Amino acid sequence: MTDPEDHETIGVSAAGSTTGVGGSSLPHDEHAPTILATSEPAPVRPFQADTVLEKYRILGLLGQGGMGQVYEAEQVEPIRRRVAIKVIKRGMDTEQIVARFESERQALALMDHECIAKVFDGGATPDGRPYFVMELVRGIPLTDYCQQNKLGLRQRLELFLPICEGVQHAHQKGVIHRDLKPSNVMVTVADNRPVPKIIDFGLAKATGGALTDRALHTEVGQLMGTPEYMSPEQAGQSGLDVDTRADVYSLGVILYELLVGDLPFDSKALRQGSYEDIRRRIREDEPLRPSRRATTLMGASDAGGRTSLIDPAVLSKLLHGDLDWIVMKAIEKDRTRRYPSASDLAADIVRHLKDEPVLASPPSRVYLITKFVKRHRAAVAAATAIALATVLGMIGTTVGLVRARSAERQARQEAETARQMSDFMVGLFKVADPESSLGNRITAREILDRGARRIETELSEQPLLRARMLGTIGEVYRSLGLYSSSRPLLESALALQRGPALDRMGAARTESSLGELERLSGNLAQAESLFSKALASQLRLRGPDHPEVAAAMCDLGALLAARSRYDEADSLLTRSLAIREQQLTPGHPDIGRSANELGVLRWRQEKFVEAESLLTRAVAVWKKAYGENHPSVARALTNLAIVYRAQGRGYLAIPLYQRVLTIYESTYGPEHPRVAVALNNLGRVLFGRGDYGAAAPLYVRALAIQEKTLGPDHPNLATALNNLANLRSAERNYAEAQALFRRALAIRERALGPDHPDVGWSLGDLGVLLRDRGEYGRAETQFQRALGIFERAGQGQGVAWTLKDLALTARGRGDLPGAERYFRRAVTAFEAAMGADHPDLAQCLEEYAGVIRQLGRAAEAEPVERRAREIRAALAKRSAAAG
Repeated sequence: MTDPEDHETIGVSAAGSTTGVGGSSLPHDEHAPTILATSEPAPVRPFQADTVLEKYRILGLLGQGGMGQVYEAEQVEPIRRRVAIKVIKRGMDTEQIVARFESERQALALMDHECIAKVFDGGATPDGRPYFVMELVRGIPLTDYCQQNKLGLRQRLELFLPICEGVQHAHQKGVIHRDLKPSNVMVTVADNRPVPKIIDFGLAKATGGALTDRALHTEVGQLMGTPEYMSPEQAGQSGLDVDTRADVYSLGVILYELLVGDLPFDSKALRQGSYEDIRRRIREDEPLRPSRRATTLMGASDAGGRTSLIDPAVLSKLLHGDLDWIVMKAIEKDRTRRYPSASDLAADIVRHLKDEPVLASPPSRVYLITKFVKRHRAAVAAATAIALATVLGMIGTTVGLVRARSAERQARQEAETARQMSDFMVGLFKVADPESSLGNRITAREILDRGARRIETELSEQPLLRARMLGTIGEVYRSLGLYSSSRPLLESALALQRGPALDRMGAARTESSLGELERLSGNLAQAESLFSKALASQLRLRGPDHPEVAAAMCDLGALLAARSRYDEADSLLTRSLAIREQQLTPGHPDIGRSANELGVLRWRQEKFVEAESLLTRAVAVWKKAYGENHPSVARALTNLAIVYRAQGRGYLAIPLYQRVLTIYESTYGPEHPRVAVALNNLGRVLFGRGDYGAAAPLYVRALAIQEKTLGPDHPNLATALNNLANLRSAERNYAEAQALFRRALAIRERALGPDHPDVGWSLGDLGVLLRDRGEYGRAETQFQRALGIFERAGQGQGVAWTLKDLALTARGRGDLPGAERYFRRAVTAFEAAMGADHPDLAQCLEEYAGVIRQLGRAAEAEPVERRAREIRAALAKRSAAAG
C-alpha cells in the first residue's frame, strides 16, 4: 500500500443512416438525419447468410440506412463470438461517403466506454467496400425502453446520466457526435441493469485535427444532423462553427423528450418548411419550458405512444423549478449560456436527485428583455426613441454630471496610486543597475529584502500605498517559497487595510493571500479561517456573481477538498467555475484555475473521467494563456498525471512528471517546495515499476528540500517521509522504515486529524511493514483502523487496498478461509473504485486465485486467473499503442 501523491455496441436499428432528401420539404414521419446525398442509393443487395468476410461468417442482415448495412456475424478466429459488421452499401462508395464511413470507424476506435460501441476490427470486402466490426448488443431505442418499462422521472434521469458520461468520453477523445437522438441511443440489459449504448457516429467531427486522412467536406447549404435535435449553431449557414456544446444541446432535447414525453418543437411543423425556414426556427424560436409543455399535452396522444404515463398536471408540478431550469440551460440558443460540457449537465442532474441546489437558474429579467428586443427590433427601436427623447431630457444631464465627477475623482486617485507604485518599483530595481551596484551581482532576494526595508522608512505617511507594496512583496516572497519572510509583510498589509488605509477590497485580497500562505505552510485551520473571511468580504463588497467572489470560492473550496470535506468543496468549486465562465472571456486563465481545483476534487472523489476532462481543460487554458513552460501548466500536468496513475495508466504519467520537474527547476531553482513535489511524484512512479535505484535519490532529495523549507510538521513532509519509508521497507531496512512511517503518521494526525484519509494511508503502510516482519496481529490492528477511516470517508481505493492487505495478512498467518473472504471483498472494491481493467485489479485477482488453489479448488481458480490475464493483455496492448 502506498499513499496518494501530493496532490460500445451496436443495436438492431440501422446505424449510420444518411438520408438523401431533395425539394423544399422534408419527411416528417421519422426523425431522420438531414444531409444532402451525393448520389441516389443503389438497390440494396445484402450479403447472403454464410458469406465469409475474412474471419467473419455473415448470419443475417440486422438493418440498414442510407449509407450502410449492418449484419450479424460470427467471428471464427482467434476466438469465437457474435459481432456486428457495418458495410458501405454498393453504389454509395463515393469519396465523400467513404470519408464519412472511415471517420465513423476511426471515431469509434478512439473510444473505450461502456456506453459507446466498441470497434474490434476493420477491413474491406472483395469488391473494395470498407467495413468495420463491432461488438453485438441487442437493444431498443431509449424512448421506447422508457415507455415499455414504465420508467418514472427519477429512473429516466438515472438512465440519462451514463449517456452524458459516454458523450463526455467522446468529447475527451476529441469527437463530437453531431446527431444525438433517442434512436441513436440503444438500451440493452446487462447484469439486470439497463445500459445505454450510443451508436451511429456517421456525422462525427473531430475537435482537433482530422479523424482520417481522407478529405471530408461540409458544404454550405447542408444541414448536418436531425433538425429536432440540432443545435442553433449546427443549423448555421455553414454548420462549421460547432463544438462540444452542440452535443450538450442535443442531450438537452433528449432530456426534454424523456421528461415531457414530447419534443420542444412539433416535428411536423418544423419539417414542412424550406431549409431556410428550418434553420430559422431552430435558431430563433423559443420552446416552452418542460412544465408548460406538459400542460399542453392534456388528453393528447400520438401514434408513437410518447405521451407521459404521469398525469400532465402532476407532471407539470414535478418539472417546475430545477428540471425546467436544467433542461432550458442545456438547450439555450446562446451556447455560452449552455452547460459547458456533458459532465456539467450530468452534475446538475445529480444535484437535483440529491436535493442539492442546482447551478441552472431561471433567466433574469434583463436577459428576457434582451431576447424580446432581438425578436422585435423595429418596434422596440421606435418605442425606445420616443422614451429616450422624453426621459433623457429630464435626468440625463444631472446623472451624467454626478457620475462624471465621481469617476474623475476615482480615476485620479487610482492613477496617482499607480504612479507612486511604479516610481517605487523603478527605484527598487535600480539597485540592479551596474552603475548603482558597482558591478556586484544583485539577487532577487536582495532586491526584495531592500524593498521591504524601504517600505518601512519611505512610505510611513502613505498607508494605502504602503499596504499595497507590502502585500505585493509578501506575495513574491511566498511564491519563492520564503514563507517566514512573507508572513510579517502580509500581516502588516492586512492591519493597514483594516485600519488607517481603510481599503476593504484590498483587505479581502490580502486575507486570501495570507490564507494561501497558511495553506502552503500546513496550517490548514488558520487557512480556512482566512479564506472564509475573504469570501464573506468579497460577497459583501461585490455581490454573488463577481470574479473576485469566484476566486475566493476557489481558494476555500480547494482547501476544504484537501481536508476531505468534499460536499462543501464541491458546491464552492462548481459555483466558482460557473461564475468565471459567465463573467470572464473564454480562455481566461482564472477559468483554468477553477477547472484545475475542481478536477483535483473529482480525483479525490474517485470520479476519474470527470477529473481527466477538467484537468485536460486546465492544461489547455493555461498553455494558451501563459505558454508551454509556465508553473501553472506544470501544476495541471501534475494533477493530470495523478489521474492517469489512478486509472492504471502510469506509462502516461512518467513523461508528464519529468516535464513538470524541468519546469519547476528552471522557474524556481533546485530547492523550492514545488520541486520537492515533482521529485516525490516522479519517484513514486519509478518505485511502482520496481526501479528502486532510480527512485531513492529522488525521494532523499525531496525530503531534504521539504525539511529545509517547510519545517518539521508540514503534511507535505509526511508524504516525503512515507515515500522514503516504503522504499526502505522494500529494501528490507525495516528499522529505518518503521521510524519514518511513525513520524509521517504523527505529522498527519496532528495536521489533518485522526480520521483524514492520509492518516489511513500511513496506517496501511505501517501495517504492510509489520506484516512483512511477521507481526500479523499488530499489522491487522493497523489495517482495521485504516479500513474504518476509508469507509467513513467513502474512499473506495483505500477500502480496496486495505481489504487486500487484510487478505494477505490472513494468508500469511495460515487463515486461508479468512484470506478468501477478504480477497472476494477486495475484488469487488477494486472493480467499483478503479474499473474492470485496472492493473491493481489484475494483481488482486492473481493473488485471490492463488488462495483458491491452496484451498484445493483449482477449477474455481481458472476463470479468475483467465480474467487477470485478459486485463494484463489489454493493458499491454494499450501501453504499446501509446508508445
